[in-house]
Amino acid sequence: MKRKKLGNSNFNISAIGLGCMPLSLSGRPPESQAIAVIHRALDLGVTLIDTADSYCEDQSDKHHNEHLIAKALQGYTGDIRPVTVATKGGLMRPQGAWTRNGNPHHLRKTIHESFEALGGNHPIDLWQYHSPDPAYTIEAALAPAKEAVEAGIIRFVGVSNFSVEQLKRARDTVEIVSVQNQYNPWHRQPESDGVLEYCEAENLTFFPWSPLGGSRRVTSLQDMPAIASLAAEKNVSVYCIVLAWLMAKSPCVVPIPAATKLSSIEDSVKAIEVKLTDEELQKIAAS
Repeated sequence: MKRKKLGNSNFNISAIGLGCMPLSLSGRPPESQAIAVIHRALDLGVTLIDTADSYCEDQSDKHHNEHLIAKALQGYTGDIRPVTVATKGGLMRPQGAWTRNGNPHHLRKTIHESFEALGGNHPIDLWQYHSPDPAYTIEAALAPAKEAVEAGIIRFVGVSNFSVEQLKRARDTVEIVSVQNQYNPWHRQPESDGVLEYCEAENLTFFPWSPLGGSRRVTSLQDMPAIASLAAEKNVSVYCIVLAWLMAKSPCVVPIPAATKLSSIEDSVKAIEVKLTDEELQKIAAS
């Protein structure tokens, strides 16, 4: 598995990560299957695991995904020292809905809860502010993260769903190593809003969330002629083509495709070997 630097840090992460959100939402697979998926990802060289305190069914289930990952890592027989777990805080799940909560008191509390859920033995590798809450300033919301870094509870800080302006304000508050925004064939805003260009210029890692379009759109990739034809030509899945396309857009991009089956993460990892020419990239861009 190829490695990349995490932002300006000295940490190496795999060039493709594992998104664990569907392992904890409604309709999630049995725990044994979820753990098997995480173990298979590790076997394949994936060292970046993406999660969040809100990856759960509702508020009563908060931190489910983090507990699951901690259990999977504890039961893994291989070397977990290279593994980087990236979690997030700042969203709530009332009755299964998604709402923002940038209250510094809440973020301070949930950071400590995430630290404990992930084992409480070493700092959270990467903590990300999940989505800016307009009720609180960027500076106030990130103050608890800065405190946690100074206290040794968090190693690195990232942000998610941020604009360039918000990102600059965040960086004036605490050192930022990564940005996680939506980016896929249907949502190409990072190409035009300046975020991807900014990350590349500043050596920040860009994590595209929902890289394959999410559960509602992923099956539609077969209906995109440019992607489907390239997949047929290269004898790979349409999912591999999309992941390869994202990685080809910038060296700072590290996709985090989700998986609930062994076959899914096995397929995603194959995208590392898929090479797209400039002409092929233009073909996708025009689709």
